[in-house]
Amino acid sequence: MSHMLDDKKAKEMEEKPAEEDARLVEAPASISPLVSVDELLPPSLFLLPVAQTTLFPGMMVPLILPEGKLTKTLEKVMEQGGILGVILNRDPEAATVAAGPTTSISGLPVEGVIHPQSHVEKKRTIKEIPFYHYGVAARILKKINLPDNQVSVLLSGLQRFEIKELISNEPFYVASVKYLYEELEKGTELEALIRSCLSRFKQISKDNPLISEEVKVALVNIDGPGKLADFMASVLIRDVKDYQDFLSQSEVKDRLHSLLLLLKKEEDVQSVQRRISDEINQKVSAAQREFYLNEQLKLIQKELGRNVGDRNKVIEKFKDRLILKVLPIEAKTKIEEEIEKLSTLAEQSSEYSVSINYLDWVTSLPWGVRSKESYDIKKAREVLEKEHYGLKEVKERILEFLAVRKLKQTSEGTIICFVGPPGTGKTSLGKSIAKALNRKFIRFSVGGMRDEAEIKGHRRTYVGAMPGKLIQGLKRVGTQNPVFLIDEIDKIGTSYTGGDPASALLELLDPEQNAEFLDHYLDLPFDCSDTFFITTANSLDTIPPPLLDRMEVISLSGYTDNEKLKIARKYLIPKQLKKNGVKAKNVKLHEKGLRLLVQQYARESGVRVLERQISRVCRKAAYRLASGNSKPILIGDEKSLEKLLGLPPYPPEDVARDKWVGTAIGLAWTQYGGDVLSVESAQSEGRGGFVLTGSLGEVMQESANIAYTFVRGKSAELELPKKYFDRYSLHLHVPAGATPKDGPSAGVTMAASLYSLVTQKPIKAGIAMTGELTLTGKVLPVGGIKEKLLAAKRTNIKMVLLPKRNIRDLKEVELEVKKGLKIILVSHMEECLKHLF
Repeated sequence: MSHMLDDKKAKEMEEKPAEEDARLVEAPASISPLVSVDELLPPSLFLLPVAQTTLFPGMMVPLILPEGKLTKTLEKVMEQGGILGVILNRDPEAATVAAGPTTSISGLPVEGVIHPQSHVEKKRTIKEIPFYHYGVAARILKKINLPDNQVSVLLSGLQRFEIKELISNEPFYVASVKYLYEELEKGTELEALIRSCLSRFKQISKDNPLISEEVKVALVNIDGPGKLADFMASVLIRDVKDYQDFLSQSEVKDRLHSLLLLLKKEEDVQSVQRRISDEINQKVSAAQREFYLNEQLKLIQKELGRNVGDRNKVIEKFKDRLILKVLPIEAKTKIEEEIEKLSTLAEQSSEYSVSINYLDWVTSLPWGVRSKESYDIKKAREVLEKEHYGLKEVKERILEFLAVRKLKQTSEGTIICFVGPPGTGKTSLGKSIAKALNRKFIRFSVGGMRDEAEIKGHRRTYVGAMPGKLIQGLKRVGTQNPVFLIDEIDKIGTSYTGGDPASALLELLDPEQNAEFLDHYLDLPFDCSDTFFITTANSLDTIPPPLLDRMEVISLSGYTDNEKLKIARKYLIPKQLKKNGVKAKNVKLHEKGLRLLVQQYARESGVRVLERQISRVCRKAAYRLASGNSKPILIGDEKSLEKLLGLPPYPPEDVARDKWVGTAIGLAWTQYGGDVLSVESAQSEGRGGFVLTGSLGEVMQESANIAYTFVRGKSAELELPKKYFDRYSLHLHVPAGATPKDGPSAGVTMAASLYSLVTQKPIKAGIAMTGELTLTGKVLPVGGIKEKLLAAKRTNIKMVLLPKRNIRDLKEVELEVKKGLKIILVSHMEECLKHLF
């Protein structure tokens, strides 16, 4: 500024009456001494391109010139009178541009506009004008050389000009110019414009701290309305367009009109600024109030003896658990809400402990945590072969299942259900699958379960509420893709209150639904599609059809005696020797003794009882060693076994030699394996009738009645007395009356027993049979063929009659099982009778 006054004059400006404004209007039109050399201004000017400035006539501005073309221009101008043209460059980022401060109210540089061709054509022509058209002629007042070879120069604005033509751009920018002299027309309109501009500027200056006191004082000393308009414009102008428009206006009234528009823009900006400031202040006030109240709450809780620090530690612990986990948006939102709720609850509140327990469960779950899965088929085969003997078909099915998962690279798929007698390795197969896949293993049994909350969890409103077994297991193993074994699914119960756990399993075991499994306790969907579900059962009869439909059944049949011998040698004996702390030299099991152990002490389909008997032998050896007797235990015959284990529970019996009238040998299947049944029939004089005994189930009673009706229908062919069935009462009994029996497969055996009775012909020795009988004499297929054949071999049966429609099952039975048996396939009862008598 050319002149500055103290604070007293600033106050005088604010209190100045209307006469001051009138003085501005009446000021002489002559220019100040700085501009008294108008007649001496050259018709052409050396140009000084500036990146940013708001220089007006009568104002001074310092500039920094980079070394090179501009500094040389400055030296040339100082040699020829010291007057040059300050012009804005269209490309504010050009290297040959001076840098100057801005006096804009925003404190920011005046925004430039990049020339469209500034980066396209590197070499400009003489006729091209790379600058804005309007600028200010200025005199060089002072020049200072800076240490970095730059030059600082102080310029004083003299007069507006417009570029008419660019004369030269090398070695200096030179242009012919037209000067724009100020035109002032006094009058009432001019006075009104000045007053309006001053009052608005004063109001803006009060609300804007960026307008300094020096600016306010400078207004008092400015003479002439034109310079007053230029000064206020220099404070308000924000962009190049406004600056160029203001320079182009030589008429003072036009400038004042433009100034009013600039003032209106500034008022609008300040209005928005005030609104934003008020909103921010409100938010800050709310945050300060919340902080103040929280501090008060902490002090109050401290006075009450509540440790706020412990609660914060608990909350931080919950947050730390979730750092590396990938949570769905719904779960993340729910947890954040629960943590916020926890921070406001009193520790004595019942809700506090409920919230703590809930957050402990939900943050401990493996959200998005998966163990790296292995799909190595070769490794899986090695694991199955190492840990399980036999079960060739089962192993192939498992490997096929894993192969599909390898190709899909996903865990989604069918649920496996292993079905077979106890002790056949169903649970251990699940462990082997987990090992082959490199997954964690979880097992829980649903046998006897009557509460569906064990599967789906309890509601949080109940005291002692917990999630279901699945969620508990996932928390325990810490991964989202374990192998989950549900044991004894055929023994699941139903509560008298109406609970049905089997129905609760439907969602869990359905691949189409378990991607969003909803546990009642969590009340959040949890993705269980990556979990490999395996179920086990001894029988399919008691599994609800909708549940069975969701599973792929793989049957595990019983072991033959030879398989049991090999399993005992390879797995069971080494395991029990190690478990009981004895060595192989202390227990010597000869082949004959081990076979007798299998046949007379462990006749079940699996090997669990066999392992238990071997364990008993090892414990005997351990007791002998502990007593100081190092003599080994020898097992080679029946006497040595009886001495150690007592009388055999399955003494040798040869039912194949039984040859009695009315007695037939049948083959039965139970959930513990195959068995041999003797069906006996007897007659007594008296009123005709038919009596059944032996704890027979409904289906078996129906089979007996069908057999009785079939045989009675043959009375004419047998040439029996016409009143035979009226004179005699028939009695059919199945021994082991305390053991419940059921099923249709004894129909053929019962008919053979009754036929033998009424004809008084004994059935040939060494023949056993199985099959369902119809009233017309057809023999229908039955199940458990392999187990029944194994039972026949154990009792020295030589011939077995099977339904013809069981030929498919017979083909799947190993040759070792069929070896030594004469198997005859029949489709009608009359065919059976031909082979039996």
